[in-house]
Amino acid sequence: MGELRGATDIGAYLISTRSSDEYRAMFALSDADLRGRVLDCPGGGASFTAAARAHGTAAFAADPAYATPPPELVARLDAELACGSAWATANAERYVWRFHGDPAGHARLRADSAATFARDLLGSPGRYVAAALPHLPFRDGAFDLVLSSHLLFTYADRLDAASHVAALRELARVGAEVRVYPLVDQAGRTLPQLLDHVLAGLDAAGVRARVDDVPYEFQRGARSMLRLRSASSRPADTPPARVCGPRAPDPGRREWPA
Repeated sequence: MGELRGATDIGAYLISTRSSDEYRAMFALSDADLRGRVLDCPGGGASFTAAARAHGTAAFAADPAYATPPPELVARLDAELACGSAWATANAERYVWRFHGDPAGHARLRADSAATFARDLLGSPGRYVAAALPHLPFRDGAFDLVLSSHLLFTYADRLDAASHVAALRELARVGAEVRVYPLVDQAGRTLPQLLDHVLAGLDAAGVRARVDDVPYEFQRGARSMLRLRSASSRPADTPPARVCGPRAPDPGRREWPA
């Protein structure tokens, strides 16, 4: 763990297993926000889609990791959990522990979330779409709300400004509203130049963007999200989208938007 203390790069992209309660807090989600079709992209190993579905939301997740056969992906989660927990524990001073209590509480919450995700993935794989930004297999306006956490800005060390703008434009293409959190990198550093470039690029593309405060802080200083609305957002009465491209196995009936 010593080599992680003070590090600014966690390594390979982490398959995180955040809970639905974390999603509600970091995206400032209300019950009304979850009444339509919702996409989590990248979904990773989060339990949000499973929990939202259990409460009646038409929720889906997209992530390149879902190209891995579900049993193999589930088997990877223990190692991903260990990596994330080791990072948070080694750099505990970078975090605010009000939500999780302490590193042990954080590890328990993420393990419970991973178990919920695993059950849902194995039982309903059709909800989990193998796809990567900036090319998603959904038509324009497929979703009422798109949530994107801990990819953009978080991995600013390997995703340049142009990649951010392309990814955000794609999210705005498929969603009437997009919320992105956090706006700091892995080490908790603010990214004012990157954010300015992104906002300018989105404005030039006709995507309305603003930064809003949220009632959540885990990484110190990560108290804001980016909210997007495209000028060409889908009207509420537009029929739902049909997913294109290869299909994941489905245990009975297809669950993707049709």
